[in-house]
Amino acid sequence: MHLQPKDVGWIEVICGPMFSGKTEELIRRLKRAKIARQKVVIFKPSIDKRYHKKKIVSHSAQELDSIAVRNSKDIIRLVPLGTEVVGIDEAQFFDNGIVKVAQHLADSGIRVIIAGLDLDYKANPFGPMPILMCKAEYVTKNLAICVKCGNPASFTQRVSGGEKQILLGAMDSYEARCRKCFKPYVDN
Repeated sequence: MHLQPKDVGWIEVICGPMFSGKTEELIRRLKRAKIARQKVVIFKPSIDKRYHKKKIVSHSAQELDSIAVRNSKDIIRLVPLGTEVVGIDEAQFFDNGIVKVAQHLADSGIRVIIAGLDLDYKANPFGPMPILMCKAEYVTKNLAICVKCGNPASFTQRVSGGEKQILLGAMDSYEARCRKCFKPYVDN
């Protein structure tokens, strides 16, 4: 746990590969804020319909109600007055405007907790995540377990699909891999 500022907003980023517990950690932090009777609002990109259209859902089936939005601009207008904590899942799918949104919310005194993939399936920085990590006061990098050898895994291996950077999927399309076992996907 880290020191939490008082009377000021801040940004927390939870990142790592698929199956590392990013959404699970986001849900844990948001539930604690709710237990503390803080006013919480949660967002997810509308493109992510893998488990539920309107809830953030972890691979381990933990879930919280959220608001699905098409772009980052929608977030600002949907944050109710008096909100103390904003959660944002799958931030890598948002446009680069998500950085300014997060900064605006934090500058307004709101705690912003963001989860997302830091690297894509080619091991390249994913969407706005690198900038969010630089702008955040706190960054947590989760590791998964390599499905090949059991080592700590920081890469997402695509095992099906094509060359598009965004291919929604779960265990049917991706595996967590360590540096030794990760092989960039090549479409045949």
